[in-house]
Amino acid sequence: MAHLLMVESWVGAMSRLLPRAIREAGHEFTFLTRDLHHYLRTAPEGTAHPLLGARHVLTADTNDLETLLPYIEGLHPTLGFDGVLTSCDYYLPTAARLAGRLHLPGPAPAAVENACRKDATRRLLAAAGLPGPRFAVCADRSAATVAAAEIGYPLVLKPVDLCAGMFVRRIDDEAELVAACRALDDFPVNARGQRRAPVLLLEELLHGPEVSVETVTFDGTTQVVGVTDKSVGGAPAFVETGHMFPAEIPADDAAAAGETARRAIAALGLDGVVAHTEIKLTPDGPRLVEVNPRPAGNRITELVRHVTGIDLAAAAVDVALGQRPDLRTRDTGLRSAAIGFLVPRTAGVLAAIDGGDLVRQKQDVLELHLAEPGLAVKETGSNNAYLGHVMAGDADGPAARRRVEALLSGLRPRVVNR
Repeated sequence: MAHLLMVESWVGAMSRLLPRAIREAGHEFTFLTRDLHHYLRTAPEGTAHPLLGARHVLTADTNDLETLLPYIEGLHPTLGFDGVLTSCDYYLPTAARLAGRLHLPGPAPAAVENACRKDATRRLLAAAGLPGPRFAVCADRSAATVAAAEIGYPLVLKPVDLCAGMFVRRIDDEAELVAACRALDDFPVNARGQRRAPVLLLEELLHGPEVSVETVTFDGTTQVVGVTDKSVGGAPAFVETGHMFPAEIPADDAAAAGETARRAIAALGLDGVVAHTEIKLTPDGPRLVEVNPRPAGNRITELVRHVTGIDLAAAAVDVALGQRPDLRTRDTGLRSAAIGFLVPRTAGVLAAIDGGDLVRQKQDVLELHLAEPGLAVKETGSNNAYLGHVMAGDADGPAARRRVEALLSGLRPRVVNR
């Protein structure tokens, strides 16, 4: 039995999937957080949050590395950690730094930090010769205006250190650029209380379908588990509206995407990671969007498990312990699995979601989650405002996405004004 240190977590699926994977492997974990109530608020009424299954819950300022590193180092001889992990992008560098400080398995901290900074990723991949969009890293709005004119509109504006698509916008002219920059100026601290880097990344707008490559890198070798497709809406934002695994794309495109992901992971120097690499399949070939050195979110890990039997959350636990993960595929009875998200169209208060009972009765539904009435509904600008999701599978082929779309059409949110 191993003992892992879990540094913070996402509050969604991974706050359940990682504890499950740790428990099913016969291990245990200590949970380290600066605010336990951040998680407890998300637990359904009358249930215990899975993170409370930890052997210990430690409270410390996880945003202050200068004091956190010696604090955990001092506890290590008594608690005896065997690995460090997190599912939350904002704490991936912290977990890597802690693992290094404790001489435990884990990716190189500098590699993780570069993967978590979109500007550093762009520069390193360009230096390694990986084809990508034309881009510019801008210190302020004035520099962004000049760079945008050089790149040419339309383009994409990104904060360099946020996730879930927050503040990522398509920009068609200078007025939209100024408005997007102002919106970012009004968000100087992220949702975990960390001060953001005041840097803007501008990129040439890439055309073509977007996919993600799910990989596991261990002992210097990256294995591609599969390729997931993505549907996007919410323009000018880029909101993920659904996924299907495996992606319904030609085999040559899937192989090219996989090779691009391998090259990017190698160029960043990542090892001992489960990664989720997003790629655009442009007419000129695959172009990298970003590398996320953690298992995929938005329930993609569960799509993979339903189709292949491979548990990427369990693989993340294994590599955190320096153990080779089991990536053998198994016959699950499904050829494809898909998820579709219920995206709000208007702001207000959720009165009800009609149709849920009928959808829940369908035999091919793998998951159905719907928000509770009374929820404050915001206009969608990122992947953080869903009203629910439905997941379904197809035993015969790549029809899971079409099945999910049909099921989603039966769900009717009623949002009323405040």
